[in-house]
Amino acid sequence: MDGSAATLSNSYSTPLPRLSVFPRVGTMAALRNLLHYIAPTNTLVSPHLNQRRISSRHVLLALGVSAVFFTLYHAYLSRSSILFSKDTPVWHAETPEIWAERAAQVKDAFRHAYNGYEKLAFPHDELLPLSNESIDNFNGWGVTAVDSLDTMLLMGLKEEFARALPVIAQTNFSLPTNNHVPFFETVIRYLGGLLAAHAISGHDLLRLKADELGTKLAPAFNTTSGFPGFAVDTYRGMNFSYDSGVLAEIASCQLEYAYLGKITGKKEHIDHATIITDLFYAANLNESGGMYPTRWNLRLGAPATSILQLSVGGLADSGHEYTLKQFLLTARTDKRNLEMYLRFTSYVINNLLFLTPERNLLYVTDATIVERWVGLSHTFEHLSCFFPGLLALGVHLLPLDRLDTLGIDVTALTNHLSPADRRAYARLSEFNLAELHLWAAEGIAQTCYLMYADQPTGLGPEAVQMDADPDLDAIGWMDALRTWKKHEGGGGVRGWWKGLSRRGHPPPGVGDIEPWTPRLVHEDATVEMENRPSGVHMDYSVKNPAYYLRPETIESLYILWRTTGDVKWRHRGWHIFQAIERHAKTESGYASIRNVDSAYPDQLDSMPSYFLAETLKYLYLLFSDEDLIPLDKWVFNTEAHPLPVFEWSRQEREAHGIA
Repeated sequence: MDGSAATLSNSYSTPLPRLSVFPRVGTMAALRNLLHYIAPTNTLVSPHLNQRRISSRHVLLALGVSAVFFTLYHAYLSRSSILFSKDTPVWHAETPEIWAERAAQVKDAFRHAYNGYEKLAFPHDELLPLSNESIDNFNGWGVTAVDSLDTMLLMGLKEEFARALPVIAQTNFSLPTNNHVPFFETVIRYLGGLLAAHAISGHDLLRLKADELGTKLAPAFNTTSGFPGFAVDTYRGMNFSYDSGVLAEIASCQLEYAYLGKITGKKEHIDHATIITDLFYAANLNESGGMYPTRWNLRLGAPATSILQLSVGGLADSGHEYTLKQFLLTARTDKRNLEMYLRFTSYVINNLLFLTPERNLLYVTDATIVERWVGLSHTFEHLSCFFPGLLALGVHLLPLDRLDTLGIDVTALTNHLSPADRRAYARLSEFNLAELHLWAAEGIAQTCYLMYADQPTGLGPEAVQMDADPDLDAIGWMDALRTWKKHEGGGGVRGWWKGLSRRGHPPPGVGDIEPWTPRLVHEDATVEMENRPSGVHMDYSVKNPAYYLRPETIESLYILWRTTGDVKWRHRGWHIFQAIERHAKTESGYASIRNVDSAYPDQLDSMPSYFLAETLKYLYLLFSDEDLIPLDKWVFNTEAHPLPVFEWSRQEREAHGIA
């Protein structure tokens, strides 16, 4: 209960009726009920007032109406100022010189991190930035060096690139110790890194090493279904496979093997990419509404049916990501992957997007389906923050409002789904699909950024638990969006979503929302907590306060900047980079953070290779005015390694049996 309601309650012995921000009854009915409690008919007043024909009811009615409006202001209007601030943030474009200087600072950060690795850890896998020791946690082939090759090339760091090549040339992918090489991580970091560096530099050594590595990893596909197993013994040519696998690990190699097949002309590489698409396209997804579940039966090549888990976060993320990206990489000719992308995004938008009750933060969560029961976790992961960038990329490069030009019949995508799922798809037709995807991208990306800006460090936690309104069902974004559309243009308070009918306001969750913690004003991370908005909750609790130098939020900020031209995404990335410099930098590199929700955080002795491959690369591209990697000509793999768009020739299609 807010302060104004508490004051009224203390003044009258009769308890007040609850005025919900999302009222179940009409506003006038609530007012009448409240006035009844405030001004009962037998209330006595001064006889002098009666002589002026001002009855007790008149006085108390005036007091009651004043109290009601005071209560409504603090319960609704003062809160909604966060949602619909009159002072819309002004994001200055800044001069090209300023952005060039910021890009140069990111380049310096890369040099600092890589030189520390090169001095203290190379040719081992990763630097431990606190103890200044090394660790071989990804096969011992120098993962930080290989993962960083294309970043060096984009930043013009020719000397660092040249020093890495001789060691890469001598790398033996078949050492006796390489008896359990993780397929997924090796493909996205090593194979992707070699392929991207070859594509940018044209250096044939990198093509040859990529071919060698891709061949050494091929036993992973020796399973009953053809899905890759978890790991490979590259020394003996064996795979390690279990009956079950997770989506991200079995469906994140198509880009790498397709491009490897293109530059080597080897059918076996192309077949490895094709089998994944074949299996997923043929899978029965009736129970999951057309979305690919997280867990799969590797013997049958089908979803694990006892319990269905649906997510865009950990264990699933890149499996979804590669549907759109495989379509784009092959010059938009692989229509099956496009259909899979449309089914997956339609399910997520209809079923997994929600708004928090106070600040209306738009987020994506995961679901568990057991028979007809659906459970929602309302957990929001940092790993899910790639998703708004993927949506923005699709809006930029797909004719989402003219899919028939690509031979896509959207209604036909639902033919094998349940009636309820078909109805959900039909709801999407009420909106322009491109606008819908862009709204979702901007709203979720803003929440991803606020997970950083809300913390006293300015860094984002690994996972948060979003609040769902305790008195109502969780606020589904599509429900709020339909109500917003219905009432947009009117006045007053209508519906159950705050501010739906306010003329000219953006869709729910999309307009600029203020950070919970004010911008840090001192280098020692001192914050002024009293500046927090009165009566407004943060709308989530931090579930895992660690920051592992992850790139997903910055990736989405970069793609949104390039696809919309809105400079606010650049500014938000700059805020994040400043926080990284403040809290993660060490004498030899950059360290992960244990507790971002503390103004005085602790560092962890870890600098993952993806910090150089992804986080710093996306920051550099975000601040660079020159479009170094045009999104219509290159496709990033899930480790931020850019591969050039290509098209199969007729001869290649015939020779390799490409549909």
